[in-house]
Amino acid sequence: MADTNSQLSLLPDLLQRAASGEDAALDALLRHCGDRLTLLTRRMLGDFQRVRRWAETDDVLQSALIRLVGALRDVKPATPRDFLALAALQIRRELLDLARRHYGPHGIGANHESQADGDARNDPSDVRDEPSSLAQWTELHEQIGALPDEEREVVGLIFYQGMSQMEAAELLGISLRTLQRRWHDALGKLHRVWNRD
Repeated sequence: MADTNSQLSLLPDLLQRAASGEDAALDALLRHCGDRLTLLTRRMLGDFQRVRRWAETDDVLQSALIRLVGALRDVKPATPRDFLALAALQIRRELLDLARRHYGPHGIGANHESQADGDARNDPSDVRDEPSSLAQWTELHEQIGALPDEEREVVGLIFYQGMSQMEAAELLGISLRTLQRRWHDALGKLHRVWNRD
């Protein structure tokens, strides 16, 4: 996202025009969000290989955009900060539903083994740093949703939106040091989900 600052500078105008009902502005807003969500979805699926096995980036992106369109009918974000928080919420919801669909009790991922030797331990995706079960994956995203507002917003921008710490600090209007403190505090609270036996 080399041009993140110019992309973010377009959001206030697009948000205002979309909120007033201008279809072209909503289309432009969704195109902008679509680019960001494509990169984000690809990264998130790369970090969770077992779900990636059953869903492609474009499928997840389409579902996230449908969620976002529905949310924008009811919620009119006033600032880029509000809009990005709403987008992060839709991503979190889609990831939870995707994990439940594929790894719930009747999901294809939970009930289908296609390893050549029948040993999932040889799958390189199983050695990555990720929650090892649907319960942990779900709990992680639920805990992100339960973080204090300031910490959840930082996690949304960095983890879900893929912003750098400097970009997130600038968008939030806070110092880099303050952002890093909030990020560190949030990670401390989430740490036990990722590292539980």
